[in-house]
Parts: sequence; C-alpha cells; structure tokens
Amino acid sequence: MPAATCHVDAALQNQIVQSEIEGGVFLADVPHGCCLEVETRNHTYLLIHQGEGSALIWGHPELCPEPVAVQLLGSNWGGTLLKTAYVGRGMSLEFRHPIHDVVTTSTILNIREHSR
Repeated sequence: MPAATCHVDAALQNQIVQSEIEGGVFLADVPHGCCLEVETRNHTYLLIHQGEGSALIWGHPELCPEPVAVQLLGSNWGGTLLKTAYVGRGMSLEFRHPIHDVVTTSTILNIREHSR
C-alpha cells in the first residue's frame, strides 16, 4: 500500500519556513529556571521556565501584572495551527492562564535570555 501524501498549503509552508528563518526556541532546549524576555508588539513578558511546559509569566498590565503560573502551549501564526512547545519570532505566544483560559499574545518581535 503506498504511503499517504500530505499536501501542505503554500501559505502555511511559507509561514513554517519563515519561523525557521526568524528563529525561536523550543522549550525542551530551555533549562529549568531560565528566564526569557519575550517582546511582543504590545507588551514585554518575562517568563521563567519551570519545566514540562510550565512557566511563571508576567508583563501584561491586566492579565499578568505579577508572576502567574501558566502552561505554555506554543506559538501560532494567528490561526489554529500551533507549533507546540515553541516560542518563535513573528508568531504569537499561546499559554493557558488559570483565570483567563487560553491567552494569545500579539506578534513576538524578539526573544532573549534575561538575567533576573
């Protein structure tokens, strides 16, 4: 039986390639306790990786003005496709907030390690 073929939409394929060009980080590559500064179009977040997709995050004046424990889901391009366990430039970060459910940030402009 022949293998099934998967046809990826050209726009989606371009977004995937662009995420590789613009860069990002897989959470599996981020050491436990590492603090990342994630600058988006609207806010700058600090997040401390707690392992297994968990993090403390703050930086939004209403949703997380103080550190709050969240589950980092990954990044997306503004649609339903999620690059799981990934924080990528040119994408929006998604995390599960204990009160506000799933939060999607504005587009990520920069990601850097932050010394606390």
